[in-house]
Amino acid sequence: MHKKGGVTKVHYKGQGGAKSSDHPEDFIIIVESGEDVKQWREDKTKPLTDVVESFDVFVTHKHGNQGQMDRASKGQLEAEFGTSKDVDVVSKILEAGNIIEGSNKESKGMTNVSNGGGSVRE
Repeated sequence: MHKKGGVTKVHYKGQGGAKSSDHPEDFIIIVESGEDVKQWREDKTKPLTDVVESFDVFVTHKHGNQGQMDRASKGQLEAEFGTSKDVDVVSKILEAGNIIEGSNKESKGMTNVSNGGGSVRE
């Protein structure tokens, strides 16, 4: 599972299939870890269920790996990948996508010393 709340994604920049709009979509899947993706790329016998959190594919409405994530429609998947079969789409995204490691949002020291309560000593 994810370490301390970080989320790891694989981002696939769409190429714009024959049926898609002029501006390709960005596709995202959530994975267990970047290391799992790398292992799967080396050894495709590793079960996909050990690599991905779910077989849901998300789009960010052309906002890269940021932006609001909504589930991709069957039409969006067929236009880009030629299929809407989840295993095939997820496999293609894992093969060609970029791994985006999640960041830990925990506090790392004082971020706003003007808030009071803290003092700086030299």
